[in-house]
Amino acid sequence: MAALTSHSTEDPTSVNAVLFQGSTCLPPALVPSESKCSIGGYPAYAVAVRNVAQIQLAVNFARNSNLRLVIKNTGHDFSAKSVGMGALSIWTHNLKQVQFFKNYSQGSYRGPAFKLGTGVQAFEAYEAARQNGVTIVGGEGRTVGVMGGFLLGGGHSPLSSLYGMGADQVLSMEVVTADGRFVTASATSNPELFWALRGGGGSTFGVVTSVVVKAYPKIKVTTMTYLLATGTNVTTDQFWAALRAFFDGFITYTDAGNYEYFRISKIGEGQFVSDMGPWFAPGMSKVQLEELVAPLFAKFEALGVHVDPVYTEYDDFYDAWSASFPVEPFASDSIRQASRLFPKSNWQDAAKLNATFEAIKSVVEEGGYFIAFNVAASPKGGYPDNAVNPAWRNTVLHAILASLWNVNNPEADIKAASDRLTFDWMQRWRDVSPGAGSYMSEADYIEPNFTQAFFGSKYQKLYRLKQLYDPFGVFYAHTAVGSEDWQMSETILGNLPSQNSRLCRK
Repeated sequence: MAALTSHSTEDPTSVNAVLFQGSTCLPPALVPSESKCSIGGYPAYAVAVRNVAQIQLAVNFARNSNLRLVIKNTGHDFSAKSVGMGALSIWTHNLKQVQFFKNYSQGSYRGPAFKLGTGVQAFEAYEAARQNGVTIVGGEGRTVGVMGGFLLGGGHSPLSSLYGMGADQVLSMEVVTADGRFVTASATSNPELFWALRGGGGSTFGVVTSVVVKAYPKIKVTTMTYLLATGTNVTTDQFWAALRAFFDGFITYTDAGNYEYFRISKIGEGQFVSDMGPWFAPGMSKVQLEELVAPLFAKFEALGVHVDPVYTEYDDFYDAWSASFPVEPFASDSIRQASRLFPKSNWQDAAKLNATFEAIKSVVEEGGYFIAFNVAASPKGGYPDNAVNPAWRNTVLHAILASLWNVNNPEADIKAASDRLTFDWMQRWRDVSPGAGSYMSEADYIEPNFTQAFFGSKYQKLYRLKQLYDPFGVFYAHTAVGSEDWQMSETILGNLPSQNSRLCRK
């Protein structure tokens, strides 16, 4: 699967969300019996751009020819924003500029910075930072294009509890707008565009070609992993009680700058497993992390639950990240995901926390696959005014839920599994977190009221800026700002807009 991931990110049109593309041409590694292959919802043409002029030509050609235009970097987004039937695609993957500034000055900022092309991926950005003795904020996924859609959509990081979102690090951007102009967006040049690009979503306001981001001093990191599972020595009640003890400490852990990445799944009737992989503690020594989690493990022991935590101390972020986050699976048509940014206030009210935990527990008991991050993107040092979803500033839990099925099952069964995710399981989560939100890049493809869930109170301004910078709708992406003015002509499973169909104005 790792090889498949690498191939997909290196391909000009391949994406993660193949279900919404139409599943017309899946690799044999996924569907061994697949004998026919058609373009389907993949773009008809892709421009492997290597400079600004090529991007300008592609944008002008698409606009003047009334062609659907899409932008692809690595294609990790859950919502197929980089595909579209008959489209012209701008592939930004080869924009690999890396330039380090030891002493960069812009506005009130004085310090180290990088100018990175939007094709630079996480592993490349982190390698450059290590080589220059600094640290930068990026994603946990190795092959994600951290200066592309990741950053434009906000971008959470193992360092977010310390330094905020990826979008918070941006000092300036270079971008080709819908009219073909090449402009700089910063606090002093095109400031409204600059505001919108930092968290307002990709494929919406222009094609970003490069980004200048802050860098931080080299930082030590301690990680910790453990496995919690039902079995001979742990009953189902003990399992859930131990998890609840962990949940109780979420505010404490993020206040300490930590980031926990963990999963919970049902492996049999009354049988569950949760792996911590990893507990990521930037700026902490092994002794400091042990002190932080000692009360948690004391609660485990009081419950009769014993785990064997494995601690590893690293001198810098790169080594900790490289050892902790392997290449992840990429592309499947047998899964749909959704997410929720549960608010910190739910942890400050006992009744709300009980309801939150029960809502999560209930969907796992019914077979939902739970992946989550204890993270708080509201650092003590503050954060800039930008378009990042306000829900990120109030959360301590970014939770992803997946519904899976066998592709050989009857379509009615697959539809039932798909619908259950949105209209049953996720509704329970929305019910216990009214007014909260969801991370647009790891979200439900048919998130109800997506303008509120992905953008919150920022949406009205974002929509106004969309009309200002792209009045003719040159840039379209599913659930992006302004996408409610358009619709796909066909659906998959009755309610999933098919990218293998015509895009029409409403």
